[in-house]
Amino acid sequence: MEASVKLTVSGLTKRFGDLEVLRQINTSIGKGEFISIVGPSGCGKTTFLRIVGGLESASAGTVSLDGRVIDGPGRDRGFVFQQDNLLPWRDILSNVGIGSEIAGIRTPEQRALTQHLLELVGLKGFEHYYPRQLSGGMRQRVNLARALAVNPDLLLMDEPFSALDAQTREIMQTELLRIWEEGRKTVLFVTHQIDEAVFLSDRVFVFARRPGRLQEIIGIDLPRPRALAIKRTPEFVALVDRIWKLIEHDVRASVIEEHAL
Repeated sequence: MEASVKLTVSGLTKRFGDLEVLRQINTSIGKGEFISIVGPSGCGKTTFLRIVGGLESASAGTVSLDGRVIDGPGRDRGFVFQQDNLLPWRDILSNVGIGSEIAGIRTPEQRALTQHLLELVGLKGFEHYYPRQLSGGMRQRVNLARALAVNPDLLLMDEPFSALDAQTREIMQTELLRIWEEGRKTVLFVTHQIDEAVFLSDRVFVFARRPGRLQEIIGIDLPRPRALAIKRTPEFVALVDRIWKLIEHDVRASVIEEHAL
């Protein structure tokens, strides 16, 4: 994919005391790329995302966004977590607009953007509902709209569909691609599901077991736009199988370690 470099990671290492979580991550990501990160439990996927988001500091190395070294959180990055963390006393419209409200942006243009984002994620007509009145999938749509409302340069997504049932998860994958196609934000997406990573991504970063290292980068040469039917094609199945073979040994070792604790 021809793209200018948006994110540069150089020699990134992270330790928590004596525990080395990430070791010497070096990579770059182009503007508008959709990158998924897969790997066994405990390989540092979420820690990597948190460092890019400015929520954790690196022990060594740097992460740069548009040439600027990241040294803390910023409005140029939007975060979508596993849990929606919506404020239950605020309706959906005010939940989506909370980022711009905190930033002191209360213009008619910003309100129009908030309304547009709710339409974009398929929630027109639900503006004055409360989180408790929505399904899990709908709440994650609100979560995504809230992250997009600050117009971030980089969207960071940490297993956002993991709490959803299988059918809702597949629908949310197609919805995410539809939304991404409209704005082509640069996305870093952490997931345990290999098929989800292949379906969504331009490239998949495969992390090895702790200390987390970038084991291999797999290009996903599947045509866009993508429908769920592509998951049944031989090309798709071959990519999933290739990635699984890269991490199978580490995943088994992680499972054994978890059960031994």
